[in-house]
Amino acid sequence: MSHPLLVDPAWLHERLGDPAIRILDATTFLTQPEGDGYYDVESGRQAYEKAHIPGAVFADLLNDLADPDADTTFTALGSETFAARLGALGVGPGTHVVVYDQGPNIWATRLWWNLRYEGFDDVSVLNGGLPAWTKAGHEVKSGVESNEPAVFTANRRPELYADKDAVLAAIEDPGTRLVNSLDRPTFAGTRQTYARPGRIPSSTNVPFPELADPDGLFRGPDEVRGLFEEAGALDESKKVITYCGSGIAATGLAFQLALLGRPDVAIYDGSLTEWAADPALPLETD
Repeated sequence: MSHPLLVDPAWLHERLGDPAIRILDATTFLTQPEGDGYYDVESGRQAYEKAHIPGAVFADLLNDLADPDADTTFTALGSETFAARLGALGVGPGTHVVVYDQGPNIWATRLWWNLRYEGFDDVSVLNGGLPAWTKAGHEVKSGVESNEPAVFTANRRPELYADKDAVLAAIEDPGTRLVNSLDRPTFAGTRQTYARPGRIPSSTNVPFPELADPDGLFRGPDEVRGLFEEAGALDESKKVITYCGSGIAATGLAFQLALLGRPDVAIYDGSLTEWAADPALPLETD
């Protein structure tokens, strides 16, 4: 990869006029109840139209970049459909994508992962997203912007994806590490968001909220290395699969692991939304 994985607002601001840059706003909103219960999700399109980084186009993870016929909300599209929709956003050969969101970074990392899953590596994540951009004093625009369409050619990397059969096999496989990215009460099973409480057996836990500082910026690699070491995710002799509720927060872990030198992490796309809905699949609680 010829571009940095993580960039800051100053880096992007200096390059706003670069004709190769494609800025994608991947904002999505997730509302979690205070207690138990499933969350609501909403497209960030209106928020994008109200305020976005100049030159940014909107990448709708909920409505345009997820399979509408799948049982889970954010299931990855087929390669050809994804390629057509990214091409319509102006992403193609010779472009460098910078993706951000207006919240906790995980929507940006979801699109980062999806691009890499389809073989596109020239993608960076804006640290802290739009809040960091505005805090730095940079201007925003309203309305809708577009890019000239491009030809995006997908070259899928199946090793970056895991389905429930792969995860079921991983439970008994000492060569694979399952890492849950949800908060500690959900991991323990004391909070129930999905059809059944608990975690997939043999899982370790690196809660994604602990990977960011109070300003929403990714903590540095040295600050989070210990969490991943404790979870066994830095052992290069083991395959790593991360999961969460719908394959979103799991990509935040995969992104941090890429910063730590592990770009080979697979995402369980269906995650606990799929897993907990099947009573034949095992879960454990503390």
